[in-house]
Amino acid sequence: MFYLKPIRVRDENHSVLNTDTFDKRRFKEIYNMSQGLQKLSIDGELPEFEPLLGDIWASLYKMKPELTEDEIPDDLQVNKSFMEKIMNDDSFETYRKFTRLDDISSAIGTVKFGEKTNEWLIEQKERDESLKKQMQEIQAMKRQLQKQEQQNGAGNGNGKLEEDLKSAMSDLDSQLQQTLQNNSHSFSEAMSQAMQETKQVKDSLKSLLGGTSAGSGDAKLKKVPLRDQITLAEKIASNKQMKEIADWAGRFKQIARKKQKSKHSDSMERSGVTLGNDIERLLPMELGLYTHSITKNDFLRRFVEGQTMMYEQKGQEVLGKGPILLCLDQSGSMNKLDTQSKGFTLALMSIARKQRRDFCLILFSTRTQVFKYERGKIKSSDMINLAQTFLGGGTDFALPLDGALKVINESRFKQADLVFVTDGEDRVKDSFLEAFNKKKKEKEFNVLSLVIGNNTKTVEQFSDSVVHIKDFDDAGSFTAFEI
Repeated sequence: MFYLKPIRVRDENHSVLNTDTFDKRRFKEIYNMSQGLQKLSIDGELPEFEPLLGDIWASLYKMKPELTEDEIPDDLQVNKSFMEKIMNDDSFETYRKFTRLDDISSAIGTVKFGEKTNEWLIEQKERDESLKKQMQEIQAMKRQLQKQEQQNGAGNGNGKLEEDLKSAMSDLDSQLQQTLQNNSHSFSEAMSQAMQETKQVKDSLKSLLGGTSAGSGDAKLKKVPLRDQITLAEKIASNKQMKEIADWAGRFKQIARKKQKSKHSDSMERSGVTLGNDIERLLPMELGLYTHSITKNDFLRRFVEGQTMMYEQKGQEVLGKGPILLCLDQSGSMNKLDTQSKGFTLALMSIARKQRRDFCLILFSTRTQVFKYERGKIKSSDMINLAQTFLGGGTDFALPLDGALKVINESRFKQADLVFVTDGEDRVKDSFLEAFNKKKKEKEFNVLSLVIGNNTKTVEQFSDSVVHIKDFDDAGSFTAFEI
């Protein structure tokens, strides 16, 4: 494969779709945010691959994308053939229901469609020697023209070479149209796989960034800058470990939601009627108005305005006392549970975020790393850093416990809930245990320990509650989601 520097963007329209100024500006913004798109524009088999990516994005994002009726330059005829094939596919409108006017879905989709188109081109080229030779000649002419323009200034290339390149691109279009026709099924399958992978990445992204509330994924995504969404999405797409962490986070957050909901229900009692729009608390009478065609519109208006009648609830206890500290064992033996443990961590953090509780993560082995997240908020860059961090080594209980005491001594971490997770064993000095338990009583914090497959004797000496589990997917570990 030949690698070319991105060609200069021509001043005239370089799209084969009905794109307007907004479309071009928006794609340029997304292109600058996406390393995946930038890499594709360089690695792409076609000389005009960046404009093709712009058209793929427009076809996925715009309300009514159409092929332009304007005359198409010779060097963009190939792009037109690909866009015709993509947009005429029987499944394309189904794809667009997922990507239309959705910034992150259309951005992910553009990368995936671009990757699959490029992979399909490479496969066809390797099967067809004449197509391979034709594309190599075009790449050679393009490089020569770029070299001349760099020497003589933009727009001052070799006129004959430019004409030869246009003619070669026209011939390539004819060849690719025939190839697309002969291999229509394989191209459609590639696009179908691209959309399937787009949906998987979007679901994983919602699992990472979503909270513990039902259906909160899309709402949470909108609060995250698009650049961060794209960075995380591309990391998930290219990194198996990141995807596994996202999958575990999604599963654990669902469990955490049920645990918190159960706890919330137990701690609340109905004490009258008030106005609002909490679906779970609506009066049966209001639900009846919604189901009747005559009163439905009036119900919806009042519901949107928060004027529907619902049960008033009075709390019997505060759900979250204070900050959450998680001491997470990262000794060598925990490596097999690394993605599970990080998904578990993100689920616990989402509880802190929802309840506006500060969160501190202390990773430990024979050393420690401490991360603090105000009100459980974690940036995308911190999430990637967490996914890539693993300490390894042995096990030292005193280090994280001492670190936890230092954090709890800070004013904002008073009355914290401490979760201690380990799969190891260690001996802790009696003097340290005595001092730790004394501080625990003074600072009014509790310790919940989750012990994975090992003796709990040492841990019991500094814990208020100990749960023996086989891994993080053990029901016993979900006790932590009730804190």
